[in-house]
Amino acid sequence: MRFLDDRTPSHDLTYHDVFMVPAASSVASRGDVDLSTADGTGARIPLVASNMTAVSGRRMAETMARRGGLAVLPQDVPLARVAETVARVKRSHVVLDTPVQLRPDQTVDEALALIPKRAHGAALVADAEGRPLGLVVEEACRDVDRWTQVHRVMDRELLLVDVDEDPRAVFDRLDHTRTALAVAVDDAGRLLGVQSRQGALRATLYTPAVDDSGRLRVAAALGVNGDVAEKAASLLGAGVDCLVLDTAHGHQERMIAALRVVRALDPRVPVVAGNVVSAEGTVALLDAGADIVKVGVGPGAMCTTRMMTGVGRPQFSAVLECATAARERGGHVWADGGVKHPRDVALALAAGAASVMVGSWFAGTHESPGTLATDAEGRRFKQSFGMASARAVAQRTATESSFDRARKALYEEGISSSRMYLDPERPGVEDLVDQICSGVRSSCTYAGARTLEEFHARAVVGVQSAAGFAEGRPVTSSW
Repeated sequence: MRFLDDRTPSHDLTYHDVFMVPAASSVASRGDVDLSTADGTGARIPLVASNMTAVSGRRMAETMARRGGLAVLPQDVPLARVAETVARVKRSHVVLDTPVQLRPDQTVDEALALIPKRAHGAALVADAEGRPLGLVVEEACRDVDRWTQVHRVMDRELLLVDVDEDPRAVFDRLDHTRTALAVAVDDAGRLLGVQSRQGALRATLYTPAVDDSGRLRVAAALGVNGDVAEKAASLLGAGVDCLVLDTAHGHQERMIAALRVVRALDPRVPVVAGNVVSAEGTVALLDAGADIVKVGVGPGAMCTTRMMTGVGRPQFSAVLECATAARERGGHVWADGGVKHPRDVALALAAGAASVMVGSWFAGTHESPGTLATDAEGRRFKQSFGMASARAVAQRTATESSFDRARKALYEEGISSSRMYLDPERPGVEDLVDQICSGVRSSCTYAGARTLEEFHARAVVGVQSAAGFAEGRPVTSSW
């Protein structure tokens, strides 16, 4: 990447402060762009769902991996639960969606609570042996007594497809019959997965991120306190594909020591560490054993670090400096936080990031772990919170004494409750992945790049005023 007219600015920059200049291009189509990362994680798109409790769980991990990305399970989750989640992700089909599944005797009330856990808006009713009996959609549950059993409102006409049926053929059958979901079963008639029209379409556009055994990839985070070796060994034993050593201030002795402990275990998976915002911090973590460095202090929507402490750095400049330092040592960086539009992801990649971590943006989706709620105006939302907030600290210290918990609660740096509204046009994380990848692919064509490495090499970035950023924003009504 280079700056327009080769004039390096004298001050640090956010994503809003910069723009990319079009260049001569021979790339004819966005479909010609390969978004695979080169950081060793096996991701096929440069997107990572953040290790926040309100963002990444089993459903997020499955969905992100099916579309080629990665999700990082949070460090606050008990190790036994992480192992269970990893095992379920690994058992999930790499193409077919995992359905919401109900017993025939469960109620409409339970169905309405579970259906929003998946973006396809339906649940499968199955018998004790796992054989599908019918399909329940939200529409069928309206104006029905909440204690009604689902077998009374389910649609018994199912579109059954072969597990290996071509996604385009599945799409055509769904389109022809106007059915919500296609249902795949095994030879014994047991449910294997489902596919919507959008799911079938996406199966032709994305390559899943899978391990050497052809199973979906999933990452997990751990902190730098306590028995790091035991935690890391447990996560590796559970089968995680990437370890993320995570603390707010990554350029510290405790992180360096933790990295050396993890490296001594000889993990055969990439090790990520952070967070830092300087070349010095990046080099320190790479020298201590990190393969990838997480960059970002304070740009996240749930983070109050900059307002509380004055510490942090504008994210574009932080990513550019850290990526340059990492590249010189054969390492990589993830840009963590501060992205609100597809353009921000593209600019982070132009600056040299191998992948971009997304937190709050993904919190407001069907696949995030939170419970879907509705405000007084009928808008759907989920609660999000920062990982250094009082809420997160309370969960993290639940087993400690009341005195110790009260002391630690005094040192919060994050928002404990924020409403992340689901976009009615893009309520699922796959909808956002579509939007982001479309924008990034288009950015690559403007730069004349077919790969992310070419994109970083060819990108020309200029500096703009606040008015310049405002000029580029669309309007939804006349002025």
